[in-house]
Amino acid sequence: MSEYAAPAGAPIWFDLMSSDPARAAEFYRVIFGWQLEGPAHPEFGGYQNFTRNGKRVAGLIPPMGEGPANIWSVYLHTTDGSATVAAAETAGATVMVPPMAVGDLGSMMVVSDPAGAVIGFWQPGTHPGFTEWGEHGTPYWFECQSKDYDASLAFYRQVLGARIEEIGTGGDPDAVGPDRYGQVFAGERAYSGIMDAAKLFPAEVPSFWQVYITVDDVAATVKQAEELGGQLVIPVEETPYGTLAAIKDPLGALICLGHPPAGI
Repeated sequence: MSEYAAPAGAPIWFDLMSSDPARAAEFYRVIFGWQLEGPAHPEFGGYQNFTRNGKRVAGLIPPMGEGPANIWSVYLHTTDGSATVAAAETAGATVMVPPMAVGDLGSMMVVSDPAGAVIGFWQPGTHPGFTEWGEHGTPYWFECQSKDYDASLAFYRQVLGARIEEIGTGGDPDAVGPDRYGQVFAGERAYSGIMDAAKLFPAEVPSFWQVYITVDDVAATVKQAEELGGQLVIPVEETPYGTLAAIKDPLGALICLGHPPAGI
């Protein structure tokens, strides 16, 4: 486990819009050890924070209007929300939520990138985002499943000023599919990646960002999730990047699990 302070451009927060927040909260309490911090905030649409060991780790919110529910949203750290939104628009994004102050907690904004993935940005005030990484119940990795890989690379390079290192067949203009992958660096370390998902999902599935949570035992967590009404989506697999799996919670929200490779 390590303390974490998001560099500019790195993931800083993530939250779940759930059709049944109480049921979702109990599910994540059991599998990740998350607790809810105090009552819902009516002035912030019923928003609540999940905590782990007394530290904020993620957010939970009821559905808003007619929009989709049971989805996770990812927020990247910005030090200047207005400049980030302007840069995103210039790079071809559609602004969904312009910079909006959330009390003294900070300012949020949301855009749809040129590949169609919804991504948020958070300019922290008193709310620094999550502050731990790599312990059970804290973040492991963040990933954009892109239906237009090249557009995603160009966008995040331009908006974040990020260095993106391609692995596998990344960089080969004739390659398509899951071997094209870019690791998005913030400073000297990568905290997120971009997957060429054009052939991985049906055409009607848009690009999206997904969250990986660290767990002590991936197989045991999958078993817990299934006993609580969750669903296994991608079976447990040993990879060079750790033991991975993907599940849906009982309401249908997708979340991924990760455990580091041996020796790390």
